[in-house]
Amino acid sequence: MLGILFGVLAAASFGFNNASARRGVLSGGAIQGLIISMPIGVVMFAVLAWVFGQWSVMSRIPPMELFYLAMGGFMHFVWGRYCNIRSLAAVGSNIAGPVQQAQLLISLGLAIWLLNESLSAFKVLGIILIVSAPAYILRSRAKAKAKADANPAPKAADGAKPGFTPRIAEGYLFALLSAVGFGTSPVLVKAGLATAGSDASLVGGFVSCIAATVVTFLLLAIPSQLAEARRMNRESAKWFTLSGVGVSFSHLFRYLALGLAPVTVVQPLQSMSLLFRMIFGYFINRDHEAFDRYVITGIFLSFAGALSLSLSDDSILKLLNLPAWMAEITAWRWP
Repeated sequence: MLGILFGVLAAASFGFNNASARRGVLSGGAIQGLIISMPIGVVMFAVLAWVFGQWSVMSRIPPMELFYLAMGGFMHFVWGRYCNIRSLAAVGSNIAGPVQQAQLLISLGLAIWLLNESLSAFKVLGIILIVSAPAYILRSRAKAKAKADANPAPKAADGAKPGFTPRIAEGYLFALLSAVGFGTSPVLVKAGLATAGSDASLVGGFVSCIAATVVTFLLLAIPSQLAEARRMNRESAKWFTLSGVGVSFSHLFRYLALGLAPVTVVQPLQSMSLLFRMIFGYFINRDHEAFDRYVITGIFLSFAGALSLSLSDDSILKLLNLPAWMAEITAWRWP
């Protein structure tokens, strides 16, 4: 029961991280979010590794596996997080979320290629749902826009709040790029912990965060990035700090959940971050998010697909009393 609680808290923390980062980009930029959030993760993993006595395990990690951990940190905390913040700035958390579920497809593809895992009927269903969610949002948005163009609304009175207008092409591009980062990092981290295993999970997280922090500050050597970092104001600093705390606690709760419950229980709970980011977004960014009916429908389609990909086939079959012909379909595997 405690493992399930930590899994839900991890999903909620990640949802809060996205809502806070979305608020931060209203007055700041992606590099500002990185230079604030990364040191928070370094400190948290360092303290936790000390509390749980994992520092002595560092000597057991081979140099090549340290490299994998460093690359995992770069792909998740630099590539993935930078592109995630850019996508939030362009389209908001609600529209970016379903697209970012492509990270599950990337992780699954790498697992089939490198770890000899297989596709099942439930995983194929999950792929269809995840791919259909952003396509449904795009199609519905195009219809809504065409209808609005045909029947233009009267101009708002002076002083009225401007509506949020997503930049779909930019947002979808960076959402997909962030999915590449978030989807490849688990495979790299798994390779980095091949020898030491879960005993080095926290110190491995510290290695990943240190590598990502070094790369982040090296980016400041680029004049345009340094100029953007210097433009940071108090409002964006506040929200990026809250975002950094949120994502750090998300990783903490995830590690605690994995230590108490099976991956087949924890991973589906992580998919709940789609719902939490919508809930937190409603309270924090109500005027800066898309809450159209088709967007919410797309979020639930993506959530259903994430569950179908994450849950083990055995656990689904135990819950469902399927007829014989459906049981034969679910038994299909490839390769």
